[in-house]
Amino acid sequence: MSNLTETLTETEKLERFMQRIEAGEKIEADDWMPEEYRTALIKLISMHGISEIMGALPEKEWVPKAPSLHRKLGIMAKVQDEMGHGQILLRVAEDLLKPYGKNRGDLMEDLFKGDLKFHNVFHMETKTWGDAGLIGWLVDGAAIITQTNMLNASYGPYARALHRICAEEVFHAQHGEAIIMALAEGTKEQKAMIQDALNRWWDALLMFFGPASSDTMGTSKQDVTIKYKIRPKTNEELRQDFFSKYIPRILSLGLTIPDPTLRYDDELQKWVYKQPDWNEFKKIIKNQGPRSQARLSLRRTSYENNAWVREALSAAIR
Repeated sequence: MSNLTETLTETEKLERFMQRIEAGEKIEADDWMPEEYRTALIKLISMHGISEIMGALPEKEWVPKAPSLHRKLGIMAKVQDEMGHGQILLRVAEDLLKPYGKNRGDLMEDLFKGDLKFHNVFHMETKTWGDAGLIGWLVDGAAIITQTNMLNASYGPYARALHRICAEEVFHAQHGEAIIMALAEGTKEQKAMIQDALNRWWDALLMFFGPASSDTMGTSKQDVTIKYKIRPKTNEELRQDFFSKYIPRILSLGLTIPDPTLRYDDELQKWVYKQPDWNEFKKIIKNQGPRSQARLSLRRTSYENNAWVREALSAAIR
């Protein structure tokens, strides 16, 4: 493909590229791709990778406070998995950055400068063990819905990474569900802990999927990813899938969803719900959330303290 494209005009290259995507072919790192496609992939995959790493931090806070050795081992394993996912995805993003002379280190610097965002949910506080369970059950559940939507992504390296990641995320969701079920079957205080966590996390869960339309955030990112068959469904379709899967499960535990307007409309064939505050969402992803700065500081300190490892590896490679 690369030799063939050298003799083509930019318009012809784009036409052939779109033909390949429409035919279901996978695009590889060394293939020609339009700048818009490369940019969209870099933003998506680097944000996903950084979110996996930053997403380990809320649960890491509960490793020393887990209520039993069994739970401690479970959450430690989950934290380790999430860090591994982040490393895989940053390597995928790094291949796309090569034409710009950038690497994973530049992505970390972008994170510290505020140029690289991470998912809104990982800016939130984890006040109780109920929060730790809810992250595993519902946040990871939302992540599975989002990520399985891209298992057949047109970019081959990302699609292959997602197949491994999603398989492990299923275990993470089961880990969280086991914590929630144990609390739901426990004392009144333990069940109240879950309800309190749900009340505080509900809006963040809705925001996880992003705004329904580009007008809300002044961006057409979801339109670009759909255009290039990186994913087939819109943000709102994914949020509706989340509702259909998890609302019955939440209610079956005797919990109350903190939205009195929430209902399934048979005529519209979709869930009707109260919109979260998207202005608050904008603030959070600009690192103005409850735990944004504390977690960024922890990540920055860790990165700086372990600089010697990266330097030693670079010297060995040279």
